[in-house]
Amino acid sequence: MDHWIGYIFWGLIGTGMLLFIWGIWKKSWKLLRMSGFALLPMLYFGGAPSWLRYLALIPLIPFALSFYTKRRKN
Repeated sequence: MDHWIGYIFWGLIGTGMLLFIWGIWKKSWKLLRMSGFALLPMLYFGGAPSWLRYLALIPLIPFALSFYTKRRKN
């Protein structure tokens, strides 16, 4: 049963990365925002020791890009 949690965790991270690349390619703020939500499991790394805790900041990149892209289109 425990291995399913890992599959879901890494599946969401993989999906988030694909949505991030697709969102940049299409310049879609909606895809970038969805990738930010899909990357939220990376907040798990916030409790890690040393430099690994900076991985928790990765979901901020798609959110910032989505706001920038949305503002630029309007």
